[in-house]
Parts: sequence; structure tokens; C-alpha cells
Amino acid sequence: MEIYNRIHREITPLSNQDSFVVFDRVKEEFDFPLHFHPEFEINYIRNAKGVRRVVGDSIEEIDDIELVLIGPNLYHTWEQHSCKSNNIHEITIQFDEALFSSLLSKRIMKPIKSLFERSAHGILFSKKISLDLSNKIEKISKLDGIDYFISLLSILYDMANSREQRLLSTHTGFSKDFDNNDKIKIIYDYIHENYMNKITLDEICSLVNMSSVSFNRFIKKRTGKTFVEYVNDIRLGYAARWLIEKDLRVSEVAYLCGFNSIANFNRLFKRSKGSTPSDFKRDFSGIKRVL
Repeated sequence: MEIYNRIHREITPLSNQDSFVVFDRVKEEFDFPLHFHPEFEINYIRNAKGVRRVVGDSIEEIDDIELVLIGPNLYHTWEQHSCKSNNIHEITIQFDEALFSSLLSKRIMKPIKSLFERSAHGILFSKKISLDLSNKIEKISKLDGIDYFISLLSILYDMANSREQRLLSTHTGFSKDFDNNDKIKIIYDYIHENYMNKITLDEICSLVNMSSVSFNRFIKKRTGKTFVEYVNDIRLGYAARWLIEKDLRVSEVAYLCGFNSIANFNRLFKRSKGSTPSDFKRDFSGIKRVL
């Protein structure tokens, strides 16, 4: 059975009348299975160095403090791995986007709206912002009424404007509106439809009626990557998903995702994921309690 069919769909305790829910607990280990849910989730963890975090196709060992925002329906888990602590402090905040839906159209909410869009990949925040926000986050479960909402809004605003954020998973695409730019949407759709084939700069430039110089400047500004890096990131996202989901050899996955050189695929994959494709496939299949 494919792993995607065995991931646990968590039913959160939020009802239509609830704004959000906070879990504040000290525990000895992580034992919840790989799961997903339609709500956003903030996870703040202390004293858990050596725990392994899985968010989408990202697998990493965490430090002694971390702060992560998970977007809707992005599968994730934290598992004990090599953590020796028996005094782990975890605060989880879950909320529905509808809580802010009427506010997100306002200019003042633009940073938070952008934060929500990026969270489709999962966002890891720096140790500095984790420490800076620790006091607010550790107090939130003790608040009542409107103070709950005001504190959550303040936390999200600080997260949105913080530096050194890092997207975790590659397999989830860019936000739906792409800053409302039609050209980047055309490019995105075309690459996703043709990633398994050779894609040349000339054909993309022709597609959006731009010169190569203008296009290279455009794609770098919109994505922060060169054209080749952008295409490879999309291919690596599919490769990571297929290594998890399909019973294929690494070489088969590489060629099916548009890489003509196994050596190049291995090099790019390790640089992106921090492990070889073979190790990535093995580590993911070893995640415990996948239901």
C-alpha cells in the first residue's frame, strides 16, 4: 500500500464555534503517527534535541528549541529518534484559516497572508525568533477570551516579519495567486506538466514572449532562483514524493523526473535534502506508526 494511503488523518477538536486550540504539555517522548489535518498548526518545542521532524518530504533532526508553522493538509510528525530528554516541552496551536478570512484582504494583514501561503511547504523559523517568541507562546495557554486571539495575531505577525525563515518541503507548489502574476503561473503550470522532459530556456521564453535576459531577471526576482534551479527544485519535489510513494529504483525515479544523469541527480538531491536518494527512501520507510 502506498504511504500516502496510510497516513493518519487527524481529527482536531475544533468545532465551527471554536477559534483555535492550544495544547501545552511536558512529555517524555513523541509517539504520534505521521498525520495531516486541514487546520494550520504552530509547533513550538523545547528540550528535544535529537528528535526527528518530518514535514512533507523534509526529514531533519532538530535542535534544543524550534518553531514551525505547518500549512493545511501537509503531513508531518515529530518522532523520538535520538532524543534522550524526558522533559520535552511542546506547545501546539491549531487554527482554521476562516478565523482570519475577513481580515486577510486588508493591507495590514499582507505579511500574515503571505506567511499562510508559504506555510504550504512548512516553515522553520530561526533559533533567535523561537527564543524571542518563547515568552508569548508559553503564556498563550493561560489566556482567556479575546486575549487569546490578540496574542495569536501578535505571534503570527512577528513570525511573518521575522528573518531567516526556511521552507521545509519541496513537493508542495507555490501559492495559488503567485502575487497575481499570470506569467509565473503559466511557467509554473508548464514545468509541472513537462518536468519529465527536457525543458529549454528558449521554449519557456517563447511561451511568455520574453527575451532570455528579461526572463532570467524575471524568474530570479519572482522565485529567488535561476531558471535551472527552479526547474530542478520542481523535479526534486516529484522525485522525493516518488521515492516515498512508489516502489521504484532510484535510477528509475531520476529518469522519470527528467534527470538524465544519475550522478547529477544524486548530487542535487543530497544538496537539497541533506541525504542521498537511497538514504532518504530508507529513512522515510522507517518512520514509525504510519497508519
